[in-house]
Amino acid sequence: MMKTLEINEVIEQARFGRFHWKVMSLCALLLIFDGYDLFIYGVVLPVLMDEWSLSPVQAGALGSYALFGMMFGAFVFGPLADRIGRKKGVTICFALFSVATFLNGFATTPTEFGVYRFLAGLGCGGLMPNAVALMNEYSPKRSRSTLVAIMFSGYSLGGLLSAAIGIYMLPRFGWQSMFFCAAIPLLLLPFIVWKLPESLAFLIRQGRDEKARVIVQTLAPEIVLSPATALTLSEQKTRGVPMLDLVKEGRLVGTLMIWLAFFCCLLMVYALGSWLPKLMANAGYSLGSSLSFLVALNLGGMFGAILGGWLGDRFSLPKVVAWFFLVSAVSITLLGFKSPTLLLYVLIILAGATTIGTQILLYANTAQFYPLSMRSSGLGWASGVGRIGAIAGPFLGGTLMAAKLPLQMNFLAFAVPGVVAMLAFLMFMVSVRQVNKIPLSLTARA
Repeated sequence: MMKTLEINEVIEQARFGRFHWKVMSLCALLLIFDGYDLFIYGVVLPVLMDEWSLSPVQAGALGSYALFGMMFGAFVFGPLADRIGRKKGVTICFALFSVATFLNGFATTPTEFGVYRFLAGLGCGGLMPNAVALMNEYSPKRSRSTLVAIMFSGYSLGGLLSAAIGIYMLPRFGWQSMFFCAAIPLLLLPFIVWKLPESLAFLIRQGRDEKARVIVQTLAPEIVLSPATALTLSEQKTRGVPMLDLVKEGRLVGTLMIWLAFFCCLLMVYALGSWLPKLMANAGYSLGSSLSFLVALNLGGMFGAILGGWLGDRFSLPKVVAWFFLVSAVSITLLGFKSPTLLLYVLIILAGATTIGTQILLYANTAQFYPLSMRSSGLGWASGVGRIGAIAGPFLGGTLMAAKLPLQMNFLAFAVPGVVAMLAFLMFMVSVRQVNKIPLSLTARA
């Protein structure tokens, strides 16, 4: 007699083990390199402005080329991975941004530089939603937000490494050396492809039952799989998920609020990531000190993501996100005022924790909001819309710098989106409660 085994139940109830460590570590490694590539522009920006005589507006536009690429990459590679598999999607994106970033070191004009940054952005934008979707799919329900946040903290660690390496490399070897370092990740690509598992749901939909059985047995060794046991999915994949499916079945308001929050959050992340060193240099700090502020920003992002994920698994992830946005607005506003050095670092760490860290929590929340069958599509569209905000961030910073406004006004402008995002998430929570008629929680309690 044919028996069936629901794989979603197996994954959600599985004990955290070596397999989860492997998936989390590999995805975190991918995002370390992704974060390095994204934050590298803010590190080299002061040098590029001097070498190529760029105006603030030109520098802001140049910084947005990669973010335009990220927007298109998220729109294309998120839904594509639902069709070709997340492992293939991740591999293509990783190779694309690594090669393009390496080639950036050979750029001799701003136009050439911008083309390579756009190509790198395509890969970076596609990698994020697929890595989050893969980690979310394999995470036990009781610790899902925490594991996704820990994995995504690799993104902040990459930004931290970018700033730390820049402090040493820039004065000794020039800005080109920062991009040549991007060739190192390519050496690890064969190992990553070998070890990274494919989406279990994708394997079953493709009829690759033998590989799926091996993964199920690894996740739950106590389960005995007989040849007569059929692996099943509670959510069946429809062919070619259209974007309109993201707003059906009561998801319209939730989807729109997620998109607005992504827009505001990424605007803050890339405005700070691109212009914090330059703003601090204009305030009288040396280049080395200005880059150390970027280190603090990303260090805060890493700790903020882990803390937020831990809080989200114990309380309500949307509530945590709303509170983080409020703190981001306050801390960024205070950066514009003269503060003792220690307090300044504390404020920067808080700003990183509640902008970069909140971006990571947004990915975790979005992955939990959408059904498995459209998860990569939902993450891809949210990330793609958010990239419009990311594009606006460097432009906003360049425009404010060109206007030569007081330092306080620059940071106040960066803080306003935090208030807007907080209000958006309050509406998101109300929407989820009205649709599901359940308490305001998208996460399992530990």
